[in-house]
Amino acid sequence: MVSNSADTLAKLKDIRVFILDMDGTIYLGDKVLSGSREFISKIKKNRRKILYFTNNASKSKSIYLDKLKRLGYEVELSDIVTSGDVTIDFIKSNHPGQSVYLVGTPALEKSFIEAGINLTDGNQGDIVISSFDTTLTYDKLEKACTLIRNGALFYSTHPDFNCPTETGFIPDSGAICSLITASTGKTPRYFGKPHKESADMMARLCNFSFDEMAMVGDRLYTDIALGKNNGILSILVLTGETKEEDVTEENRGDIVLEGINDLINLV
Repeated sequence: MVSNSADTLAKLKDIRVFILDMDGTIYLGDKVLSGSREFISKIKKNRRKILYFTNNASKSKSIYLDKLKRLGYEVELSDIVTSGDVTIDFIKSNHPGQSVYLVGTPALEKSFIEAGINLTDGNQGDIVISSFDTTLTYDKLEKACTLIRNGALFYSTHPDFNCPTETGFIPDSGAICSLITASTGKTPRYFGKPHKESADMMARLCNFSFDEMAMVGDRLYTDIALGKNNGILSILVLTGETKEEDVTEENRGDIVLEGINDLINLV
């Protein structure tokens, strides 16, 4: 097991908000991971804050709210952020009025429409946004590639290559983007973790500085990189995508634990 220094563990006492990844960190599919509910309850009792942040934009915040409550977590809608929310915020701020062709699920489409973003049917569009689309079709891919070749901007909600499930990994947003890139030669600008737009949005939502925040997650290149890239304490749990043999001195989190259960006695 990777060891953690006493000085680093002591930093946990100064953390005011814990940002929790979901899949692979607090649950897998419909399986609640050991200690996750107890950890969240302890943080809330200590008058500290929890934010739930997932890169998985295939579902809306209301769907995540229903799932988290069904699994027994203490949560309000305002506690949940997805990479879709970060992308919507960026589009509204930087591309007001421009049209978007979205390669995404109906739930993500609904979130974009409710935010006032002009979605097209793919026959035209200023911007193509690709996400984790469990309703993906060849027609969607063809339209996205054609628009990008014709000059549309290429964005993606998040870079994750695989989504963890109880039975193994399934292709995620990054895998779909790789297909589009292979066809067009264009790489997307990603949002979600580990990118600064996500760190900035979470800081605004909780009204804390980066040094008062901790990111807890199972992925080195998203969750842990978010912390390392933005001066946020990073806590890696080995219950999802990352295994101990994947961890090096260069990519490791500030703290590495077997699971979120190990955090209970540290905070």
